[in-house]
Amino acid sequence: MARLLDLYKAKIVPELLRQFQYRNRMQVPKVQKIVVSMGVGQAVHDKKLLEGAERDLTVIAGQKPLVCKARVSVSNFKLREGMEIGLKVTLRGRRMYEFLDRLVSLAIPRVRDFRGLNPNGFDGAGNYNLGLSEQLVFPEINPDSVAQTQGMNITVVTTARTDEEARTMLKLFGMPFRSN
Repeated sequence: MARLLDLYKAKIVPELLRQFQYRNRMQVPKVQKIVVSMGVGQAVHDKKLLEGAERDLTVIAGQKPLVCKARVSVSNFKLREGMEIGLKVTLRGRRMYEFLDRLVSLAIPRVRDFRGLNPNGFDGAGNYNLGLSEQLVFPEINPDSVAQTQGMNITVVTTARTDEEARTMLKLFGMPFRSN
């Protein structure tokens, strides 16, 4: 069982019950899914970059990513509708908690000049978005095998109704938010 799932059941649920005065345990917010996406715009010119990014995202997430195609043509970028330009992975269940654990305890502390996560990354509905500038912060990635560093977006989708509930829950998971 994932370490953060045990932590959620043992410590986070009782703390959120106490802090927000929920009437029962089913009202306590939880993490529904985590979506990790990479936009590989340079794949228009070089297909090998998309293959390398796909390999890295597979290692990071533990499952094969979905290849996303361009919806519209943009002549200035030499982009045609249907070209493969991105990757995304949706994590749920045990894999989601294991990824969140690796993100919080291993990857985020390895970010250069890190001063905390932006507390304004919430969308108003309890979901949190953060961006990483390179995939090398994950220890699973061998720096010698990376042709080009690639950034990624990570979205944590929760069942929380407000940003404050989600922020409190993610803080209890160990997310290091910057104080304003």
